[in-house]
Order: sequence, then C-alpha cells, then structure tokens
Amino acid sequence: MTLDELRVKIDSIDDTLLKLYNERMELVHQVGEVKNTTGAPIYRPEREQAILNRLKSQNNGKLTDAAIDALFLEMFAVARNLELPEGVAFLGPEASFTHQAAESKFGAMSSYIPMGSIQGIFREVDKGTAKFGVIPIENSSNGIVSDTINCLDEYNLKIIAEVMIDVHFAFATLSEDIKQIKKIYSKDIAFGQCRLFLQDLGLDEVELVPVESTAKAAKMAAEDENTAALCPAIAAKLYNLPIRFNNVEDNTNNRTRFFIISNFENASSGDDKTSLLVRLSNKPGSLVDFLNHFEEAGINLTKIKSHIVEGESIFFIEFHGHKDDENVKPILEKLKDEIKVLGSYVRETDDV
Repeated sequence: MTLDELRVKIDSIDDTLLKLYNERMELVHQVGEVKNTTGAPIYRPEREQAILNRLKSQNNGKLTDAAIDALFLEMFAVARNLELPEGVAFLGPEASFTHQAAESKFGAMSSYIPMGSIQGIFREVDKGTAKFGVIPIENSSNGIVSDTINCLDEYNLKIIAEVMIDVHFAFATLSEDIKQIKKIYSKDIAFGQCRLFLQDLGLDEVELVPVESTAKAAKMAAEDENTAALCPAIAAKLYNLPIRFNNVEDNTNNRTRFFIISNFENASSGDDKTSLLVRLSNKPGSLVDFLNHFEEAGINLTKIKSHIVEGESIFFIEFHGHKDDENVKPILEKLKDEIKVLGSYVRETDDV
C-alpha cells in the first residue's frame, strides 16, 4: 500500500474505534445506573484487573502488556469520570511521586486534590470530600512509612488497591556551575537515597534543606539559581528547571509502594492480598501463637513488621488471600479482638 492508502485505512479504524468507545460508554452508563440503585461503588479494582488479565491472555499482536495497561486503564478512568466525577486526594503537589502513582490508576481526567500530609488525605476521604486517597506505604530503601501506619490505625477506611512505581531522582538546577550551589532541596528521605551521588559531586557539604515533597523542591529551586533539587524529572520539566543529571539514586532498584484507600471493600479477584494491623498481649510466645493459626491453615504470610503507635507495639501483617476466603474467615473471626482488617485487594506485587 502507498502512504496515503495506509493513512486512509488508519482513519477508518479510528472511526470504528470511536463508535466502539461510545458503545462501551453507553453500556458503562447503564451499569452505573444499576449500581446507583444498589449503592455499589463505581470503581472495582478486581473487575478491572480481571479485564486486563483476560485481554493480555488473548493478545497476539504488537501491543505489550504495559501498552494494554496504559490504554485500558485510561479508558476505565474516562468511563468512571463520565459516570461520577470523584476526587482523588494525594500527597502533593502536582508531579510528586504520589501524584504519578495516582495517575497510573485513575488516569489524566480524574479530579485530583493535592494534600500537604498523609493525615490530610485520610481526613478528606473520611469526610467524603475525596472518594479515594493515594498514600505511600513503603520504600525499598527506607522501609515502612510511619505516618501511614498511624493513620490506618486511627481511621476506619479500607485499602482497595496497591500501586508500585519505580522511583528515579533527577538533579536539577538553574546553575550551570555546580560549585555555585549553596542549597539543595528535596524530601528528607531522598537525601539518603542519593547520598553517594552527592558525595561524588562534592556536594555532601552543601546545605540540604528538607521540604514537604520532591515536587515542591523543584518549584523552590526554580526560583534561585544558587540552589538545586533532587526531584522527579517530570517535576523539573513542570517548573522549567534544567535537569543536569538523571537517575541519581544510589539504588537503581529504588521502588515505592502506595495504597489506594476508600470507604468500601473489594470482592475477591482470585489473586488477592490482605493487610492487617495486629495488637497482641504482652507475654512470651504471643506472636508465635498468633502466627501458628495462619501456618496451620496454609496461609502464606508475606510481611510482618513491628511498629510503635503511641507507645504501643503493633504489627503490620500481610498475606496472600482475601479476607472472605474459606480458610481465612475462621481465623479472622477467632482473633477479631486482636486484628484490624485494613483491606483485601488485587495483588500487584509480592514486595518492594
């Protein structure tokens, strides 16, 4: 075919796609009307994951799994927002890593609400100002986020999904002479994750100024040529801050896991993970006795982390399975006085 003939064929396919998209949106609208009469939530992560798995299993074309995710997750987001525009609170500002995690699930069309703290996100979701919240739970270099554990303990919201993103930092500054830099802005944990890079550039003696987010660091560095930021590349571009070095983190496998929280619970997807907070009596063997219940039921525990909340030791525990699974329900019922079920959700990954 000639180039013009190929373009005509592509245009024809685009016309067909538009018709099919509108047909799908009409059916989604009908589903939404049914859900409105029952009070069922519009966002069903387990349903979306089942669709993606089915499409990937029958794919034999040039689309990769990642491409299928990108195309259909955005379509899911468009459908949800046509039915019921719902706010998504995230740890802001725009272009932060949490914002990127939020967009990976809710798409570009969603209404985003940047918050200055993790507790602020929980508060807005709890009040109903936002339907969803996106919060960091752990980083491969820095471990569990204490503020998130504290809020999961304080609020009666549910984890409905998890998101994993790779974390890469850019070193960005207006200055063309690194020696002229007097301050470097970033989130506190980012300095530790880029320590070797700063040493190699001879910047380990420069004043390191922690700010609320890496995106805010980029904004501040864009206002003073004698400063720099460790920030996401997308944040540097947003504030027209020149990137001098990319991927400056010490650990190339630097990843952060996020939770999506809301006020409803998921049905089982067949490949789920469940998160718990556990308070045990302060006596020898109490943890072993607790864990034996799961071992006897053949439940695979994937994470056990101790944490201090207001001077009290609690455990953050995760396992493969849904809270309503037949081998799980009896344990949760028997130990209900010691357990707070935080949520069951589609398993995206085993660990950071």
